[in-house]
Amino acid sequence: MSLEHHGKPEIMFQQQLDNARQYVVPFIQQVKTEIKNLKVLEIGAGEAGVLCAFAEQGADCTGLELQYWRVDRGKEYAKDFISQYKLNLRVGNFFDTEIQKEFTGKFDLIILKDVIEHLPEQEKVMKILKQFLKKDGIIFFGFPPWCMPFGGHQQVAIGKLGKLPYYHILPRSIYEFVLKNIFHQSNGTITALLEVHDTQISINRFERCVRSGGMKIMKKELFLINPIYKYKFGWKPRKQIPILKSIPYLRDFFTTCCYYIVA
Repeated sequence: MSLEHHGKPEIMFQQQLDNARQYVVPFIQQVKTEIKNLKVLEIGAGEAGVLCAFAEQGADCTGLELQYWRVDRGKEYAKDFISQYKLNLRVGNFFDTEIQKEFTGKFDLIILKDVIEHLPEQEKVMKILKQFLKKDGIIFFGFPPWCMPFGGHQQVAIGKLGKLPYYHILPRSIYEFVLKNIFHQSNGTITALLEVHDTQISINRFERCVRSGGMKIMKKELFLINPIYKYKFGWKPRKQIPILKSIPYLRDFFTTCCYYIVA
């Protein structure tokens, strides 16, 4: 298993761009056939690899990111897209009331890829995002369910032991102890991993959050092998086995990625 890309953001940018071109855009086009001229917002845009795939299709794209340094890095990696297409990267938090006022009723498509599992108050998140949509707008979510082998994002840990599967589902206090005293992770890494532990976004929980936000699921796909693993590990993407897909809770342990479109 090759995880060296986590220390090379330029590789991550290209992987996200290629993955969005081959999997995310076609998935969304099953609901929104024409990408051109759509007003698109990506929450947690990072270095904008995903968003570039929509900008080159003619969408009017805005990327919102919390970290100044990630926006600066994104402007560097995506400079050719920014110069050729409608692509704006900015620092901001969608929980801020001023941004909520600015974004209300503005977007045809909102993207959260590998983001919802990091966010607290997920029911509240759904309600806020719904306000940002135009009348026929949709939201794309892509995320790893909590109980899958690396649902705790421990692949970012330092050292081979830190990357072991499934141990993230330990009780929080034990998990923190293991990270600190056995796997010897830094305080920053521990904080980031505990953040994901605290949200624990399972498939069932995600779908409950959608319903509590007054929205409905328009399309979903569960993957046995995450499409991004094609670029990370050379593994061929595979959709979830039908019998596993139909069994609540058990499917979380063997589904490495979920794609949803909600409205």
